[in-house]
Amino acid sequence: MTQPLHLKAYAKVNLGLDVLRRREDGYHEVRMIMQTVKLFDYITLQKNTCGQIRLSSNLPYLPLNEKNLVYRAIDTIRTAYNISDGVDASIEKHIPVAAGMAGGSTDAAAALVGMNQLFSLGITQDELIKHGLTLGADIPFCIMRGTALSEGIGEILTPLPSIPPCWFLIVKPSFSMSTKFVYEHLHLDEQTAHPDIDGMIQAISHGDLTGITDRMGNVLEQVTEKHYPAIVQIKKDMRRLGAVNALMSGSGSTVFGIFTSREAAGKAAEFFHNDPGIRQTAVVRPFSKNLPRSKSQKNHNHFSKKNSSLTQGDKYTAKKGRRNN
Repeated sequence: MTQPLHLKAYAKVNLGLDVLRRREDGYHEVRMIMQTVKLFDYITLQKNTCGQIRLSSNLPYLPLNEKNLVYRAIDTIRTAYNISDGVDASIEKHIPVAAGMAGGSTDAAAALVGMNQLFSLGITQDELIKHGLTLGADIPFCIMRGTALSEGIGEILTPLPSIPPCWFLIVKPSFSMSTKFVYEHLHLDEQTAHPDIDGMIQAISHGDLTGITDRMGNVLEQVTEKHYPAIVQIKKDMRRLGAVNALMSGSGSTVFGIFTSREAAGKAAEFFHNDPGIRQTAVVRPFSKNLPRSKSQKNHNHFSKKNSSLTQGDKYTAKKGRRNN
């Protein structure tokens, strides 16, 4: 029996999310600034001799079959490289589920990277990204990590410099959003306020945190805030509690605030932790490729949730891209 391989699957937030148009194939063309944050799931892979893919998880309602992106990622590599050995995969979830933080996608990305290591396949990152794109639009970025401009349906990635040091407060309300629902109800017209993505890229290049936060924007909020005004209130409370700015991540429902001090972010986290309408909170640093890593601490140091597990109302679905069916 081989030794298990342990990996961290990091979450993402969108510092800026713009939707340009809906394409004829049903996918939406986007322009986004993606940022990896140090909130992560644990993925453990180990070879088995039964020739099957066997999944386990700390959340009882996650699908443990081909509906799970981790299963599909493992199967993709096994098929592409004629691997007969089976794989046992453990998924320890800490990233909020169905929350706009690419939880399922980053788990799949970790599984792809892990399969490459577990079987010593020598697959390049570019090849892994191609495999990832067949499974979901956010997976290529989750493989690359860091800070990046994402275009097309999310598959065209341009690495950017790391953002300046700061703290992210992650707040997951008790409700979840359906990505399909949000994109189906998005109506773009001349009145749509689009975030200044180019301006944010310049601010990132200059290491200007205020320039970044001043340009934070998410076109999808025009849909979610109509149906869930709590998102508006969470952002207001974050700013009142010291966030430089706050924004919904992806299609929601997670909201994040950017703080310049750990102390202020921690105090704000305590406020939200005591709110019965909030499911989970976390205070984390951005993931940086060119800054020295801070001394590692377990997720639990900056992560809290109201219950031992999320309710079954939180759906976990494997999706490909941003498409209306």
